[in-house]
Amino acid sequence: MEITGSAMLKPVYTAPHPLAGEKVPLTVFDRAALDMFVPMVLAYPAPAPSNAALKEGLLRAVAPSPHLAGRLPVDSRGRRFIHVNDEGVLVIEATVAADLADVLVGGRMAGSVDDLYPKIPEENVGAALLQVKLNRYKYRGLVIGVSYHHHTADGVAMDAFLTTWARAVREGNGFTVPSFFLGREATAVPRSTPKPAFDHRSIEFKAREDNSNSSKSYDAVLSMYKMKNLAVHFPAEFIADLKARVGFRCSTFQCLLAHAWKKLTVARGLKSEEFTQVKVAVNCRGKASSPVPTEFFGNMVLWAFPRLQARDVLSWSYGRVVGAIRDAVGRVDEEYIQSFVDFGAVADANGEELQATAGAGTMLCPDIEVDSWLGFKINRLDFGTGTNTVFLPPDLPIEGLLVFVPSCTEMGAVDLVLAVAEDHAAAFENTCYSLDHLPARM
Repeated sequence: MEITGSAMLKPVYTAPHPLAGEKVPLTVFDRAALDMFVPMVLAYPAPAPSNAALKEGLLRAVAPSPHLAGRLPVDSRGRRFIHVNDEGVLVIEATVAADLADVLVGGRMAGSVDDLYPKIPEENVGAALLQVKLNRYKYRGLVIGVSYHHHTADGVAMDAFLTTWARAVREGNGFTVPSFFLGREATAVPRSTPKPAFDHRSIEFKAREDNSNSSKSYDAVLSMYKMKNLAVHFPAEFIADLKARVGFRCSTFQCLLAHAWKKLTVARGLKSEEFTQVKVAVNCRGKASSPVPTEFFGNMVLWAFPRLQARDVLSWSYGRVVGAIRDAVGRVDEEYIQSFVDFGAVADANGEELQATAGAGTMLCPDIEVDSWLGFKINRLDFGTGTNTVFLPPDLPIEGLLVFVPSCTEMGAVDLVLAVAEDHAAAFENTCYSLDHLPARM
């Protein structure tokens, strides 16, 4: 690979943006998101759009979401904030002396993709919050590596941004700027007298050792070298069979999560009485007492925590496990969201620092954390020459983290990317396609 260019591109506005120069405090939703860059990789066979068109479209797309061109400084109290200062987006250009067709295997990139997105900054303060790498292969194949800081946006917002970028390149001068809702303060309006009713300090933030709501505190650290990333493709036919076993109408995400929970419980060899829980991301747009528009650009995700003993995960029917997942998601309601916002207000008033639960290298076993990108458009981003043939996150840094991604190669199929301990990887791979009744050995 040869780096052929690197530049900090600054968005151009027809008129100054209303947020220009603003110092935007992080909301309690922002602080609950992991303090980390989130990378992703998209592959486009020839013919692919030119680098010039991609960069021009990128600047058009960033203009309505200027936080991405800002920075994360620290104020006099030691707290992060987003400075909407238009310092720019980092764009790196590279050439690769290989044919893209030779490194695409079964809808995935052969080998590591770490070199295909910008290197994750060691220090976030002052770093570009959106970074892009354009990797140009022989015969015009293209791999786009994107990395963004999670405090700027959640997956819902970034999916909207990537869709906007693709449209800006596709439409060129005919591109119409979308109207994102940027009022972060609207997501975190506490009651006149804040009344947090749940233990958010231990649920959404760094857990205490005496936490009774979780099966464990997330302090165990597993060497990245003892962690294995797996990729599993679930065909549409398999998913249809799985839904039939649930016995009632359910989403693809719910039935696949129930299945993965069962199989990972077996692979880990959990004791029958041991509790295992799943951290499930829940989009709170539209669910709060003052609903926030779906076009909101920022973070507004909380988590549900279905929790069962290992014996129940394995012995219960698929329908019953799906029901447990649904019930937990249903508890993230208007009352819970308001309690979370009130907690943030109390923490701010007390000058309390809040730290998100799990960081890189964390071992979640016996628990699981799951992200679903199934409702996103990331598997069909068309920059004008056709949709991507690959979309994937790079190696996941947290054991027990699962990501469901819509397949780029088969309509209705799903790819599951997960990180597990090396000792559990083979057992999961050997059973993940089995729909036989699970053992009642518990």
